[in-house]
Amino acid sequence: MSAETFKKLRVIVLCHEDLVPPDSLEGLTAKEVAPFKTEWDVISTLKKIGHDVSPVGVYNNLGVIGNALMEHKPHIAFNLLEEFHGYPLYDQHVVSYLELMKQPYTGCNPRGLTICRDKALSKMVLAYHRIHVPAFAVFHMNRKVKRSKRLKFPLLVKSISEEGSVGIARASIVNDDAKLAERVEFIHRVTKTHAIAEQYIAGREIYVSVIGNQRLQTYTPWELVIEKLPEGAPNIATSKLKWDPAYQEKVGVVTKAAELDKAMCEKIERLSKRIYRTLFLSGYARLDYRVTEDGNIYVLEANPNPQIAHAEDFADSAKHCGVDYAGLLQKIIALGLRYRTGA
Repeated sequence: MSAETFKKLRVIVLCHEDLVPPDSLEGLTAKEVAPFKTEWDVISTLKKIGHDVSPVGVYNNLGVIGNALMEHKPHIAFNLLEEFHGYPLYDQHVVSYLELMKQPYTGCNPRGLTICRDKALSKMVLAYHRIHVPAFAVFHMNRKVKRSKRLKFPLLVKSISEEGSVGIARASIVNDDAKLAERVEFIHRVTKTHAIAEQYIAGREIYVSVIGNQRLQTYTPWELVIEKLPEGAPNIATSKLKWDPAYQEKVGVVTKAAELDKAMCEKIERLSKRIYRTLFLSGYARLDYRVTEDGNIYVLEANPNPQIAHAEDFADSAKHCGVDYAGLLQKIIALGLRYRTGA
């Protein structure tokens, strides 16, 4: 589909007030652009397609969104918010507000966000449906760390609700109770959230992009490969690995189409659609897996409204299937316009 065939729409783009991009990137370095690259890519591309686009910076005031709805009367709100008032779990309520205002929006519905933003809850739902997840336990703030004997080392300790590998480092993998208690305390102190410790699954890290409401489509499975991984280091997506370009180059981080045989591709595609429906997802999401040497698939996380900057994993996976970046954004908008609350 060419850009000329797109119907011109009024679009407001909801983003954190600190990430509203400038009108031009002239004179800015890649490092300076990095924090708002997604916002820039989405806004500039939608404008190039021919839409009437208005960025709306949001922090802790829903009235800002209400004013934008009255002023612009948008056909669609393109939702790039990952938090509200500095708290990740509140993004579900922003989407609920849009539904209360009968405003079409892109991305995931409130129920899917509620389930998936809580890593323990989503794992409980999946385990109930006999979908393989790592064994896990939640360690609440202000409580003594006590591990069940059924939870075997090594364990990976992280925040129960933070996204983007916040608080994840090599030290996140622990092999004894003393290190477990130390890392749980670190997560509590740094992220101000409960901690979750899950069984560390050695294997390949595979990401699957899923898009759709009722009818679902998966894009090419993508793999995180660390080509110069230090000996003995686990291949986990640490915060440094995810956000430090110099470190990425040093350890040889590559994300690329996963080389999987046809049977495994079909299995992971079926599983991804099943998980998407089980967790009540809509719009688009990225599912993170570990695939072991003997072919077992474990779901690590389901990420509604994942990173969709140009040339990042979701967009690259779509491109590998013949969907260019403008076409991907247009598809996300079309799904938002078609979504019906409670459908």
